[in-house]
Amino acid sequence: MAKQKKAPRPKAITPKGFRDYFGVEVSERTEMLHQIAGVYHRYGFEALESSAVETVEALGKFLPDVDRPNEGVFAWQEFDEKDNGEWMALRYDLTAPLARVYAQHRNELPNPYRRYAMGPVWRNEKPGPGRYRQFYQCDADTVGTASMAADAEICAMLSDTLETVGIPRGDYLVRVNNRKVMNGVLEVMGLGEDQAAKDNVLRTIDKFDKVGERGVRELLGKGRLDASGAYIDGVGLSDDQVEPVIAFLTSKADDVAKTFENLRGAVGASAVGAEGIGELEQIGDLLAAGGYGSDRIEIDPSIVRGLGYYTGPVFEAELTFEILDEKGRKRQFGSVSGGGRYDDLVKRFTGQSVPATGVSIGVDRLLAALREKGRMGGLATGPVVVTVMDRDRMADYQAMVTELRNAGIRAEMYLGNPKNFGNQLKYADKRNSPVAVIEGGDEKDRGVVQVKDLILGAKIAESATHEEWKERPSQFEIGRGDLVAKVREIIASQNDGQAD
Repeated sequence: MAKQKKAPRPKAITPKGFRDYFGVEVSERTEMLHQIAGVYHRYGFEALESSAVETVEALGKFLPDVDRPNEGVFAWQEFDEKDNGEWMALRYDLTAPLARVYAQHRNELPNPYRRYAMGPVWRNEKPGPGRYRQFYQCDADTVGTASMAADAEICAMLSDTLETVGIPRGDYLVRVNNRKVMNGVLEVMGLGEDQAAKDNVLRTIDKFDKVGERGVRELLGKGRLDASGAYIDGVGLSDDQVEPVIAFLTSKADDVAKTFENLRGAVGASAVGAEGIGELEQIGDLLAAGGYGSDRIEIDPSIVRGLGYYTGPVFEAELTFEILDEKGRKRQFGSVSGGGRYDDLVKRFTGQSVPATGVSIGVDRLLAALREKGRMGGLATGPVVVTVMDRDRMADYQAMVTELRNAGIRAEMYLGNPKNFGNQLKYADKRNSPVAVIEGGDEKDRGVVQVKDLILGAKIAESATHEEWKERPSQFEIGRGDLVAKVREIIASQNDGQAD
């Protein structure tokens, strides 16, 4: 009889494009999201947790072809008892699920409906450095009102959020533009109903931040040579058609009134363009009334990303402080948030236009920015470790742990082999524990415990002389009843030292 082969062991590797998050990373993200939620809640927004799975039909952006949905989402087909298949997918953002939720529950929801949502999203895209297939988003949206006050509120809330989590004023700008102004420019260009040409123009101006005014001018015209020397065909517009686009992209002036004057010149007699400028003026007036000056939020027509998707105002939060890239070159940190007005999304479900506006924060990007500013990324403090000196007195050690926990102090009992005391302290070091509690038989008989300041002990061992060790003891013998008070005192002194 043939010997049965053993099943191969699975490989312990993270799937491509995904990653694992450990203690301090999860704690930092949780803390930041809690701070953001506090700002959103203060503005009157309600939390929403929608399903991580939606029908592909509801997601809308990616539809099934003959065999499978288009690339971009993680999707599968489910069959009922009659073998009728329906495509399901993991959500790729938090906005499409909101449109479904609002359409489904609109009769029970207040109008307008302010909601915020935080959670992972999944995109079936090619992964790369810093680009993952699962990542966190943090959204806030107002559905059901066309008032520019909703857009101004989103911008103000975004500004407050950045400052609350630790990005100081002067290190960020929320920039505001309007798709309707661009529509006015397209109208002045005389492209008529040629949607393909309009889309080409939008795709070209989306490259403005990379190729600049000259590059956009060339790409809208005959074409240009890229950095590699390859020739890129242009859209083929005339100089007269190109000029309104350039006027639009370069209309920002030092004075906001002059910016609006330049925009009016770019849109000419276009009614929709004039409407867009009027909306920007309303937003500017509302923000000024709330005390948000141009040092925090400014009108900037050069913000063009996403203009093809949004229907009105668009926003982008950019961090303006410098960092060093992987080659040691200075550059600005860049965008951490974007959003705008999307009045057509809910209409897919209801057949009726429902105005909506919102913003999305890139959680990982914002966390990276906070680490650059030194607001996060420090070593997380672990629990107090109660060491075990005698297996027969586990109940005594458990009583200490419970006492510390009931006092609000993070604590744990050592659960490994207690024979080697050195290994227990090595474990505490690996956990970055602030304090170790020690009670042997002698201490038990005398009613005392030893409390060791592990943070100070490590510093003394690294750099202090023997005399300094005597002057700054890191281990204390105290009465058993003083355990909680002494541990609190040590942790407080450690926190004060970190603040210094």
